[in-house]
Order: sequence, then C-alpha cells, then structure tokens
Amino acid sequence: MTSRARQFPIPLDRASSSKSPGAPARASQTLLRPQRPMHEAAVAARQQSAPSGLGLDSQGVRARMVNRLRADGLRSEPVLAAMAHVPRHFFVDTALAAQAYEDTSLPIGLNQTISKPSVVGLMIALLLEGRNAQARESLGKVLEIGTGCGYQAALLSVLGTQVYSIERLKPLHDKARELLAPLRRNNLRLIYGDGRVGHGPNAPYDSIIAAAGGDDIPPAWLEQLAIGGRLVAPMQAPGGRGQVLVIVDRTETQWLRQQHDAVNFVPLKSGVE
Repeated sequence: MTSRARQFPIPLDRASSSKSPGAPARASQTLLRPQRPMHEAAVAARQQSAPSGLGLDSQGVRARMVNRLRADGLRSEPVLAAMAHVPRHFFVDTALAAQAYEDTSLPIGLNQTISKPSVVGLMIALLLEGRNAQARESLGKVLEIGTGCGYQAALLSVLGTQVYSIERLKPLHDKARELLAPLRRNNLRLIYGDGRVGHGPNAPYDSIIAAAGGDDIPPAWLEQLAIGGRLVAPMQAPGGRGQVLVIVDRTETQWLRQQHDAVNFVPLKSGVE
C-alpha cells in the first residue's frame, strides 16, 4: 500500500512561498500579518527621542488647535500664544481627554462645563482690545468670575500681571486648585466665594471676565472695574432671546456698554455650595 503525502497542515514557509504549477501569479506572496500596524507603531515610538512628541502632551497638538482658531478668525497673537502654551487636556476628565483640543465645550461635573476654546479665546481677546496701546499684551490685574476647572484661569495668568479667580462651588474650587498646582503660576490666586459680589479687597481690576451669565451685570463688578478697564461677561439678550457677550468699558465718568456675539453659558448664581 502506497503512503499518501501529507497535505495538511503544511509548513508555514511553503504556505508563503510556493504555488501550484499553472496557478496564476499573485501580486504579492508576502504572508499576511494582521498585527503589522501595531508592530510598526511600536517600532516608530521606540525610534522617537525623549520626549516622544506623540500624544496629548505634544506641542504640535496644541499648535493644530491654535491654527484652526486662527483660520476661524481669532487674530489676537498673545491669546493664541497662551493657548498654545497651556495644556487643555490637563483640565478635562481622562475619559474626555481625546476631545480636549476640539472646539467643543465639555462637562466638568456639577452641571458645569469647560467652555469651547473659540469662546475662551474670543473673550480674552476682547479683554485685551480694551487696554491702551502700551499695555495691549497684558490684561493687568484680572478678576475672573467662575474658576470652573481652572483652564481659563491658567490662560489669564499667562496674560495678566495678577489674577484673582472666584468659584462658588467648593468641589470645583478644590479641583481647580489641584489641577493648577503643577503649572506653578505664582500670579494666580484662587478664591472660594460668591462671584456675584466680586472681590473687593483687591479691587479695582483692569480686566473682569465672567464664565456664567445672568440677567444683568452685578453692580459690584462695575464698581470694582478700574477706570480705563474692561469687563466681558455673558448676559441675557434684550427680550430674553438667549445670551450675548456684553462688553463694558469704564471711563472717568461713565460705563460704556456694547454687545457682541451670541453665547451659551451656565446661569450666574448667588451664594456658595
């Protein structure tokens, strides 16, 4: 009895290199490897010099966000430089970190949000436009109403000489303090308190910015705004049609008010929690 040649299984080298007589030529005889992309990615990562320059810590990631904001009309170079410097992903939950450099607002807990980069950039740029020509790249002494997670406070600390940021929700105040600690901004002071009453002990302020919108500008903010200073805050639009950014410039004799873009911020509330 003649023994039959074994047909299966066959050696791996035969599967990758041999072919039956008369079979049509294949475009490639390379063995398929589904894990190849993962392998190549690992090799590429090992070839990078430290730091790798990959991932959310990359300066390039923030640069791409800044380029998009510039293309969409944000023209303040000091603001764009600050946004290229401050890592936004530090200030969002880990599960949302992949969206940190998209132009979108994200939840930070307690029914609060971190505002869209385009809105943050616009508001700070409007503050800078209110300063005189000699001080246009500095916000001077700043009061921020609504610290939130601390991202905007970090930007303000890059552009201001001294920043006082108030948060009425204790868990958010504590969270912002923790998130901002690694950045070591010595000109930034976080305050737990009622933002509607501002912060009288360090008034007046060259710049006041709010991250919550009410029916009108609280009188305390107007009184604490320095002569020559500017305030930018979301407020109810006339007739109750949503919110708009309100800009207030203080002169020696009056407060001049103008309206800007439509926005959508969380409500401005009194007291602390």
